[in-house]
Amino acid sequence: MPDAQSTPNRPPLPVGWRRSLARLPILLFEWPTAWVFGNRLLLLHHVGRVTGLDRRVVLEVVERGPADRSWTVASGFGPKAAWYRNLQADPRTRVQVGNRHYTVTAHFLSPEDGAEIMAHYGRRHPRTARRLCAFMGLPAEGTDAGFRTAGQVIPFIRLDVDVEPQLP
Repeated sequence: MPDAQSTPNRPPLPVGWRRSLARLPILLFEWPTAWVFGNRLLLLHHVGRVTGLDRRVVLEVVERGPADRSWTVASGFGPKAAWYRNLQADPRTRVQVGNRHYTVTAHFLSPEDGAEIMAHYGRRHPRTARRLCAFMGLPAEGTDAGFRTAGQVIPFIRLDVDVEPQLP
């Protein structure tokens, strides 16, 4: 079974205009237009491990918990993504979903949990799941077994609400 460290085909982090394009949704969260994303995307605040500065990243919600008390996200760039490593150092943080703000705690899920989540995601969004697998250099066969294998490699994080929504 492949693991996140040994997968050679991890996509490179975006640079230049691609990085600017990837960060564009952050601006939409800053304006009162975050509602356009509904519950599909969230803005994650995280503290830089070295700088201590507030950092932000927009992530796709892979799975929502009951009554919007938790959200599961995936690190498409693997465990070396800055936001992922920052959450490992300090799992208590804030998220914005739509126009609501929450204080959350990050819980890093096991590869077995990741396999279940990815299989469920693949059934709900087969084309997007295949594209994600192909982007990450994983087999993109589009079967339940293929999604489970990919889910064991992709790091998943569940963000559980600590307190009720806050004002921005």
